[in-house]
Amino acid sequence: MNFGMVRMLILVAFWGLIGAGFGVAGTDRSVPSPRTITVALDGSGDFSSIQEAVDSAGKGDSVFIKAGAYSQDLTIHSKEKIKIIGAGVDKVSLLGQGQMVGVLHVGKWPYGATDIEISGLTINEHGGHALGVFNGNRITLRRLHVKGMVFSQQVHDVRIEDCVIGGSETTGVHVSDSQAVLIGNVIHDNDHGVNVTGTSSVQLERNVITRNLFEGVVIGDRARAVLINNTLVKNGGGGAFLGTSTIQASGNILSFNKIGFLIAPSSQVNVAYNVLFNSEANYMRAGSPNVPAPEFTVDSDIMADPRFVDAEHDDFHLQPDTTLVNLGGFRHLGALPPLSRTSKQQ
Repeated sequence: MNFGMVRMLILVAFWGLIGAGFGVAGTDRSVPSPRTITVALDGSGDFSSIQEAVDSAGKGDSVFIKAGAYSQDLTIHSKEKIKIIGAGVDKVSLLGQGQMVGVLHVGKWPYGATDIEISGLTINEHGGHALGVFNGNRITLRRLHVKGMVFSQQVHDVRIEDCVIGGSETTGVHVSDSQAVLIGNVIHDNDHGVNVTGTSSVQLERNVITRNLFEGVVIGDRARAVLINNTLVKNGGGGAFLGTSTIQASGNILSFNKIGFLIAPSSQVNVAYNVLFNSEANYMRAGSPNVPAPEFTVDSDIMADPRFVDAEHDDFHLQPDTTLVNLGGFRHLGALPPLSRTSKQQ
């Protein structure tokens, strides 16, 4: 047997040992499969404590919370790619213990959290805050009912979707030095609806923001914001663009507020195809005092009652015969589509 044949046999034996004893790329059997960890107050789950369940979760795991009112706080940090799934907003309530400001925290200085998704819960407030997101990446909040403030600071890629957020004595959603997308939420009955500060970058799309004592949306400092297809209605003001903020606002409905847009001279604002129907002024220039500023009006503005289905009872769908369709590239203006004629007859 020549030297080349011996060398080949040694290599075959070596790689056989590696494959059998240690695994090769793509066949490592030491990686555990994702788990679903169950939490139940009656002891029928893996844990009765949500915190203990989350602490035990590894990458890829899900924590499922059965129905119940949980007098618990929850902090999620130093975790990656886990899901917290409640049985439903009408079935699972996170009440807190009153031991910290806020009831649910995602991320914690100096620790963060990455690829975290939370859904299907009602979260109560404590100390004015309900849910805080800090120092994290790719955090998704979906189908939550938050009774208090949602606060985010120094977070990348926050997504807040299909949530109901309200009842804060300050702000419904406060975004500070973060990147966030808010889509399809109802934000109601706060002092301010959404407040964006610092160097944040946000997109607000198809949200209904209503019954806030002051402005529905405030963009300040050096923040950047895109507002598309939102309905800002029955607030003290619609949108306030302050500081040196940069804003694009198009396809929105701002109606039955005192003021539509309040614009600081130092901000950079581009508006188009918005419906404005407000009691005191559609545009005002920020100052001491604020003054009406009809010069901000653009040709594509629509100064007319949007004719909601039932604004008095907070049904902000458009009437079936609305003219607010197919304008400026938008299928319809505002957050909610027109009702069909069939739906109206029913």
